[in-house]
Amino acid sequence: MLTKLAGGRVYDPANGRDGAVGDLFIQDGRIVADPGPGAAPDEVYDLSGRVVMAGAIDIHSHIAGGKVNIARLLMAEEHRAAAQEPCGCVGLATPSTHATGCRYAQMGYTAAFEPAMLPSNARHAHLEMADIPLIDTGGYLVLGNDDLLLELLASGAGEEVVADYVGFMLNATRSLAVKAVNPGGINAFKYNQRRLDVDETGPFHAITPRRILTALAGAVQRLGIPHPLHLHGFNLGVPGNVEATLDSIAAVDGLRLHLTHVQFHAYGMEGDRKFSSAAARVAEAVNGRPNISVDVGQIMFGQTVTASADTMAQMGNAGLAHPKKWVMMDIECDAGCGVVPFRYRDKAFVNALQWAIGLELFLLIEDPWRIFLTTDHPNGAPFTSYPELIRLLMDRDHRLARMAELHPALPEHTILGTLTREYSLGEIATMTRAAPARILGLTDRGHLGPGAVADITVYTDRPDRRAMFETPDLVFKDGRLIVRDGVVVAFLQGRTHVVEPAYDPTIESWMARRFDERMGQRLTHFRIAEDEMRGGAGLIRHACLPGAF
Repeated sequence: MLTKLAGGRVYDPANGRDGAVGDLFIQDGRIVADPGPGAAPDEVYDLSGRVVMAGAIDIHSHIAGGKVNIARLLMAEEHRAAAQEPCGCVGLATPSTHATGCRYAQMGYTAAFEPAMLPSNARHAHLEMADIPLIDTGGYLVLGNDDLLLELLASGAGEEVVADYVGFMLNATRSLAVKAVNPGGINAFKYNQRRLDVDETGPFHAITPRRILTALAGAVQRLGIPHPLHLHGFNLGVPGNVEATLDSIAAVDGLRLHLTHVQFHAYGMEGDRKFSSAAARVAEAVNGRPNISVDVGQIMFGQTVTASADTMAQMGNAGLAHPKKWVMMDIECDAGCGVVPFRYRDKAFVNALQWAIGLELFLLIEDPWRIFLTTDHPNGAPFTSYPELIRLLMDRDHRLARMAELHPALPEHTILGTLTREYSLGEIATMTRAAPARILGLTDRGHLGPGAVADITVYTDRPDRRAMFETPDLVFKDGRLIVRDGVVVAFLQGRTHVVEPAYDPTIESWMARRFDERMGQRLTHFRIAEDEMRGGAGLIRHACLPGAF
């Protein structure tokens, strides 16, 4: 079947198209070259005057796994109070798997990636992601506080052995990338330590976070994983933590590094409140180093729930819980989990400044290929707030009007009011489509060239950018129309994206002994078989290219 999307304004940054009018052709779920005047399409969509982009990709959204279910448990009120939507969706900060897929698709997203999959929880996380309809998924494996890695580093293991360990773990857990959450800090929390800086020696294993960070960044590079180490940095949410952020950038010494939800790590201590924006310092560091990329973790106002493996940070936030309940737990020998409901208030100075810091980062970091639109769902806000965030980035007048409604002391503590930049449609397409696909190694997604998977979103070009990006006209997944005018019209299953780097299998005998001694299961049962993944169908493998990055 040949489908023609005719006459749309195509924004496809990966192929140098910035709003030029053109046609797209779909056949067998992929975009194909113009078949020429002799071919008669089976169906034609007239997209004259409308905006056409690839399906959007969210590189960091907590959509599955143990912490997500704990969050749903703590936020039972929003599930009981939620009005039933036509597709049976419930929950906002903690949506069900069904609601997650529907709401992403209704905004024009065709993929979202779980950024914190603990090794011992990977099987459950994959089962839950497979239950999310309409969009592709994948998980980032959390390492950096796991006892086996820390033991290797403490024993002086070389780069090759560390890379073999990381390579096995990626294969065994069917992961797409590696994430480190407060490297060393979660392990230190188990020994009642409440803070650990980059060069501070941790308890028990007596190694520094710098050693863990550089070892993991080096292993990711050595294995040729497309996505750089995905770092949840140090002292999250603590005034003055910008120093640790800049230290982390320096520590990797030119290795590729992705700083996630960097808004929460861009705080200074200037002023009488001892809490200030350090966004300009972070932006300067990122702008000057092409090896660094970031996603923002923008906060938006209202009720949400914070869910993180960083028990050290979450314990510090427990006293601010709204409503007053929280959960902290240790998970095997991998990491931890902290879940704290929270309400961001627009009249609270700290929350208002956090909002401004995120927008400062978006507007000060120059390269849209190295900054990504996230709210760290649900930590900064539910992902359904993306359309409003896009409007804030594209419309300075709206930004200033919103700023005027916030805490009255905000203007004297932020440079946001002086920033005139407004994102273009091409930059939004880069940040939400082309750049996420490139940094994750998804070569046939995020663009609209021949051979690409036909994940396509069509919008009416409205002056109100929130309305535009909130309700696309058409969304195609694998060439099939799944959303029309914001309503889901067809259901299909997504796929799971993974990498399978090569490694020396002799590491497995050492690991098998350690599993027998310490873990709740044997190594042979830890590995997730292919037939456990979406019934043995739907795996998409992405190439690892040692030396290419």
